[in-house]
Amino acid sequence: QVQLVESGGGLVQAGGSLRLSCAASGRTFTSYGMGWFRLAPGKEREFVATINCCDGATYYADSVKGRFTISRDNIKNTVYLQMDSLKPEDTAVYYCAAQRGWVLASKGSQYGYWGQGTQVTVSS
Repeated sequence: QVQLVESGGGLVQAGGSLRLSCAASGRTFTSYGMGWFRLAPGKEREFVATINCCDGATYYADSVKGRFTISRDNIKNTVYLQMDSLKPEDTAVYYCAAQRGWVLASKGSQYGYWGQGTQVTVSS
């Protein structure tokens, strides 16, 4: 089992930056692939980024590629989402998630553990 707690959300102007953190508890963090998803009002949950459990490989949604960076610190049991050049359409609740698969996963159904979410609001 793993518990996930997101932090770092807030209000930022368009063009600004935020860094989200997801702290994981448990001894098996290094065996989990980690992902970030977001949910905006009136929209379906959207994949944002993921990082492989073991070799650091990453994959991004086209909408955030080049602007967002996912990383992990296995010593601190934390995954990060660095968000640069933020746009109003990035406004959403951002969730981190964990999955025990070996491949990069972009579907929410592939993840078994979820955090509570952190609100990101980008003003125009």
